[in-house]
Amino acid sequence: MPNQNMNQAQLLQWINEVSFAVTDVLLFLDTHPDDVDAINYFNHYNMEREKALALYASQYTPLCLSNVNAGNHWDWVTDPWPWEGGCR
Repeated sequence: MPNQNMNQAQLLQWINEVSFAVTDVLLFLDTHPDDVDAINYFNHYNMEREKALALYASQYTPLCLSNVNAGNHWDWVTDPWPWEGGCR
């Protein structure tokens, strides 16, 4: 679970883990659309992913367009991406 005490690398790792879980269960649900346990699993980890993405965006920079704050400055491209050295 994401928390305020995670550093940038830890939070990014958590986002990667829950994103993998969400993608994996989506593939399962394509062939098992009525599996209630899988749906609950998806709902739980998708919510965790959204929380982690929002926390990352508030502390560092947005990773997804859904977390961009389009106020007076377009911050989507301002900071370096994690693969560009933005995550230390």
